[in-house]
Amino acid sequence: MQFEIVTDSSCNLPDELIDEYGLHILPLTFMSEGEQFKSYVKGEKSDLKRFFDMMRNGKVFTTSLPNQEESLELIESLLAAGKDVLYIGFSSGLSGTYQAIANLMNILKEKYPDRKVFHTDTLAAAMGQGLIVHKAAKMAQAGATIEETWQWVEDNKLNLAHWFTVDDLIYLFRGGRVSRTSAWAGSLLKIKPVLHVDDEGHLIPMDKVRGRKKSIIDMVDHMEASALQPVADQEIFISHGDCEDDVEFLKSEITKRLGCTNFTVNILDPVIGAHAGPGTLALFFMADKR
Repeated sequence: MQFEIVTDSSCNLPDELIDEYGLHILPLTFMSEGEQFKSYVKGEKSDLKRFFDMMRNGKVFTTSLPNQEESLELIESLLAAGKDVLYIGFSSGLSGTYQAIANLMNILKEKYPDRKVFHTDTLAAAMGQGLIVHKAAKMAQAGATIEETWQWVEDNKLNLAHWFTVDDLIYLFRGGRVSRTSAWAGSLLKIKPVLHVDDEGHLIPMDKVRGRKKSIIDMVDHMEASALQPVADQEIFISHGDCEDDVEFLKSEITKRLGCTNFTVNILDPVIGAHAGPGTLALFFMADKR
C-alpha cells in the first residue's frame, strides 16, 4: 500500500482482516473495579464470551478513549518512517474518540509538512465502521492513493446502513439511550427495539417489536427495502454480543430472501459491548441511504 491506515478498536474487525491489510489499531479502554483493560492488543486473543458472561452476572464496565500518548506515539512513528497516514475513526456522534485523534493528527501534520495526513469521521460504529475500513483497505491494496481512498469514504459513508437489536434494554438504559420506564416495560413485555445509526452518527430507536425472532426479521425487512443492488453480491458484516444462534438465524433469513452468501461475523468488542450488552445483534451493509 502507498500509505498506512490507522483506525480504532471500535471497528470490531476480526484479527485476520487486521493482519491481512496491515491495519494499525488504536485500542479504546474498558474498566471494572478500578482495573483497566485495552480492547485490542495485537497478537492477543481475548475471551469475549467470558466478558459477556460477566455482564450477564451483573458485572458493570465503564469505557474510555484510546490513550492519547500511545496514540500519538504510534501515528508519529509511521510519519517519522516516511509513511503517509489515513485515520478512519469511530462515530463522533457516539464517542469523543474521533475528535481526540483528529486533534493529534492536526498537530502532527504541522510537524511533518512533507507527509500526507488525512482523517475521516465514519459516523459509524462496530462493524459498520469496520466495513468502511475494510473497503478502504481493499482500495489501498489495489493501488488507490490516500486522496482517492479518503474521498471514497467521505462520499460513501452515509450509504453504510446499521440495523441492530438488543436482548435486554437495561444496558441501553445505563448508557442513557432509553428511559428507565422504557427499559422496565420492554423487559416486562418482551419488547425488542430495532435501532439504527443516523446520518449524524447517533443511535436512534426505530421500531419496537415483540419477540426476538420478529426483531431479527424486522432488520432483514429494512435491508430488503434499502440495500444497494445487486444485494446478493455484497459482503455483509454482522456483530454480535455472544448470541451465535441468532447470528445463524439472521444469516439464513438474508440468504433465503436476498441471496447473500458472503458474511463476515465477529463478536462485539468490549467497549461497544459494555453499552449494548449480551445478546446484541447488528447488521451492516451498503444501502441507498442509512
